[in-house]
Amino acid sequence: MAANNRRMSGKKGAQVGSGGQRRRGLEGKGPTPPAEMRKGHKKNRIANAKSKQVQRRPVARGRGGKGTSEMVVGRNPVVEALREGVPASTLYVQQFIDNDERVREALQLAAERGGINLMEAPRPELDRMTNGLNHQGLVLQVPPYEYAHPEDLADAAAGEGEDPLIVALDGVTDPRNLGAVVRSVSAFGGHGVVVPERRAAGMTAGAWKTSAGTAARTPVARATNLTRALESYKKAGIVIVGLAADGEHEIGDLEALGGPVVIVVGSEGKGLSRLVGETCDFRVRIPMPGGAESLNAGVAAGIVLYEAARRRS
Repeated sequence: MAANNRRMSGKKGAQVGSGGQRRRGLEGKGPTPPAEMRKGHKKNRIANAKSKQVQRRPVARGRGGKGTSEMVVGRNPVVEALREGVPASTLYVQQFIDNDERVREALQLAAERGGINLMEAPRPELDRMTNGLNHQGLVLQVPPYEYAHPEDLADAAAGEGEDPLIVALDGVTDPRNLGAVVRSVSAFGGHGVVVPERRAAGMTAGAWKTSAGTAARTPVARATNLTRALESYKKAGIVIVGLAADGEHEIGDLEALGGPVVIVVGSEGKGLSRLVGETCDFRVRIPMPGGAESLNAGVAAGIVLYEAARRRS
């Protein structure tokens, strides 16, 4: 009975069966978590939104398909490719090769980079692999390039909170021009390059070398049909600007370059194809007081990208 009186008493103090709740209530709860982890905090809501956006975003590489593997043949080309960081899977070296300075440098560069298999092969095998080309005892295998999908480039811009700045190439068949465009896109804060799947330059070893390593961080997307890809961009609110010698606007007067834009560059000789030209919202020209008839794709893209970057700064 005395125990019951103690339980029902109005006196303050420890209660029977409290389990030390008062003691635990006086203990500290540890360091305050960062704002990003505190439920209800503004930074927590922003972090959660970004996380969901990343989960919804498609993978940036691979949806556009893979290119074909390539062989770089000859001592000088192999050494230059290794110097420029061209992706490589295997370096084939001819048995009993004359070990000159270029061979030693190729072996050293491949070993320093890591991830490149070194294979010794007899000359007949290298002849077969290269279809009889003058390989000089060195052959470098370049793996297929994993292309992005055109939509990935716009998604990447959205993920960074930026207006898309993309270059599309129409009828450009020289890989060196593609590499130069990739380099310019990287330099001026662009989000990638789109090329058609057919009758167009791809990311070969030559394109990698001309890009001076920027191809490692600037995605190239491949479109099955360039016109449809541009129309899809238009539906997403992106302005399509085509470069043409007889364009109605000069690049310095086109305010659209300061917003979401795809810059379409045609071949040096033929320019934009008819369907692509009709898809463009604006056709712009680059004023050339010197009287040159045209510029190659790499130079033209660099000029317009500079103007777009200037307007965005």
